[in-house]
Amino acid sequence: MKNFLKVIFALIFFVAVFELFMMNQEKSAQSTKHRVITSTFALYDITKNIVGDTFEVIHILPFGVSAHSFEPTPKLMAAIERSDLVIYSGAGLEPWTDGFAFNTKVINMSEHVHLKEMLSKKGHEEERDEHKEHHHHERYDPHYWLDVENMILATKRVAKELIELSPKNSALYTANMNSYISRLQALDNEYKSALSSCKKDMLITNHRAFGYLTTKYGLHTESLSGMSPETEPSAKSIKRIMRLTQEHNISTIFFENFVSDRTIKSIARDTGIQADVLQPLGNITADEAKAKLSYEDIMRKNLYKITKALECR
Repeated sequence: MKNFLKVIFALIFFVAVFELFMMNQEKSAQSTKHRVITSTFALYDITKNIVGDTFEVIHILPFGVSAHSFEPTPKLMAAIERSDLVIYSGAGLEPWTDGFAFNTKVINMSEHVHLKEMLSKKGHEEERDEHKEHHHHERYDPHYWLDVENMILATKRVAKELIELSPKNSALYTANMNSYISRLQALDNEYKSALSSCKKDMLITNHRAFGYLTTKYGLHTESLSGMSPETEPSAKSIKRIMRLTQEHNISTIFFENFVSDRTIKSIARDTGIQADVLQPLGNITADEAKAKLSYEDIMRKNLYKITKALECR
C-alpha cells in the first residue's frame, strides 16, 4: 500500500513539474514575440490583417473610448516602451504623444497619407464661438482613414515597416497586404456605386469627422461641433443645424457612440426627424469588438445608413 501511495505521489509530482515547465515555455514564447502598438482601430485592423499570428498587436485604446480624449495609463506606457514598433495616427489626434520620448521605432502615419486642410477661416470663427479646442493649433483634419485611398497608403507603409522588422515573413506580409488592399478597393467601388445617384447630398453629424468621406464621394457635411466630439455646442450652432435640417429636408442626423447624444437627439425630436449612429472608426465599441467587426464591416454599415439618409438609388 505504501509503495502504491509513493507511486501516486511521484506521478502527481511529475505532472505538476511538467505543467510548470509548459507554462514557463509559453510565457517565454510570449515574452520573445514581437509586439506592435497601434493607436486607432483603423491602424489596428490594418496591422492585424498583415501580421497574422507572427506579431502581438496591441490596440492601446480601450474599446468604447474616444481617440480624441484618451490618455494611456502607466501600464500602457510600459507596454509601449517594451514594443518593437509604435504606429500612431498623428495630425493632432493623440495629444498624449506630444513630447513623449519614445524608446522604440515610431511611425506617425499622418506623415504617409494625404491630409486635407481642417477648416476654412469661417469655420475657425464659428468654432471659437463655441469653445476653443485642443485641435485648433493643428492644421489638418486627423480623420484621414475614412478615405479608402489613405487606408491603402497606410497599409503599404505598415507592411514595409513589418518586413523590415521580420524579413523572413516578407512573402506572407506582402501577400496579406495585397489581399487587404484588394478588399479596400472593392469597398471603395461599393461606395462609388451606391453614392453615385442620391436625391440629397448633405450629412449632418455631431462632430466634424466625416470630411474625408464626403469629399471623396462628392457629398457635403455639416456638424454640430468641431473636431472634438466632447465640445459642448453653442445655442448658435444648434439653431444653425435645425435650420439646415429644414432647408435641406434632412431625414436623419448622426452621432457617435462615445460621447453624449443628448443634443443631437433633442434636435431630432424638435424637428421631427431621426437620429442614428455613424461610426467614425477612430475606435470601436465593446459590442463591435465582441462581434469581431472589421474596418470593412463597419464602413459597410455606415454606407447603408448614408444611402438611406440621402435617398440613394
